[in-house]
Amino acid sequence: MKIKFPLFFFLLPLVFAELQVGFYKSTCPQAESIVQQVIQTEFCRDPSITAALLRMHFHDCFVTGCDASILIDSTRNKPSEKAAGPNLTVRGFEVIDNAKKRLEAACPSIVSCADIITLATRDAIALAGGPNYTLPTGRRDGLVSNPDDVLLPGPGISVSGALQVFTAKGMALSEMVTLLGAHTVGIAHCFFFDYRLSNYEGSGAPDPSMDPGLVAELNVTCARNENATAFLDQSTSLTMDNEYFKQILLRKGILQIDQELALDRSTAGIVSGFASDRIVFQRSFAKAMRKLGSVQVLVGKAGEIRKNCRVFNTATKSTKEIRAF
Repeated sequence: MKIKFPLFFFLLPLVFAELQVGFYKSTCPQAESIVQQVIQTEFCRDPSITAALLRMHFHDCFVTGCDASILIDSTRNKPSEKAAGPNLTVRGFEVIDNAKKRLEAACPSIVSCADIITLATRDAIALAGGPNYTLPTGRRDGLVSNPDDVLLPGPGISVSGALQVFTAKGMALSEMVTLLGAHTVGIAHCFFFDYRLSNYEGSGAPDPSMDPGLVAELNVTCARNENATAFLDQSTSLTMDNEYFKQILLRKGILQIDQELALDRSTAGIVSGFASDRIVFQRSFAKAMRKLGSVQVLVGKAGEIRKNCRVFNTATKSTKEIRAF
């Protein structure tokens, strides 16, 4: 089945920082279509790939910038970002591998893994019913992947605490709320929120800010097994819409940070605005995602263009030299 992308899209300024829309126009003109084909095939098989790629993209950009450092595999002697606790449940790496393999066959050593993540995420968002927006490319891949660098906001963080993290990456309060709207297609393991279901802060009762009906449903879900998960949007779980904001206004936020957005005076108005207007949210989301994709990017001659997204080129070269020797 061929899935059509939404007809509506948002045209944004064509140049952002040193990235450019159409960066591969002359060196690999089919680059974006190759990534799109891979993601469309994967989305037909597994629509939850949208959430997986959004999470991968976020976890990559909020560590050392959007440099594909999250893709590097750990070795026996050197752990990578993948070994950090917050990244143990990140998935979708094989989808990026597939896109890279096809791009290397078409245009060897041209398209960066960092651009693949960003393009793949954009395409998955569109397939899930979200905005289809223009995206500048030209990112290069980083040369460092260290688990100690992975310091990400947890699901129980406060609004003010989360804002500090986002501000450090150049994102404003409204952009933080917008990007957390990605939870409309997200899932979470029960261990991220089960403390809210029965003995919240030692009270012997559930978190009073959570809808009692949702508490009952989640208790059933989480009793199944220790690895159980729940959709963060209990209504349109696989659709990139504004239902998430409507639900947290009804006290149906599963993660504490989600519910806090609707309760905190600094963000409640933004939440209400997005809940009442899907198009406004999607326009804001397209703009915020484009900005997120520009965080601390490497351009020009910085970094490298990896041949294998899981391994630095220098490591690949060293391995070959050792084998030859």
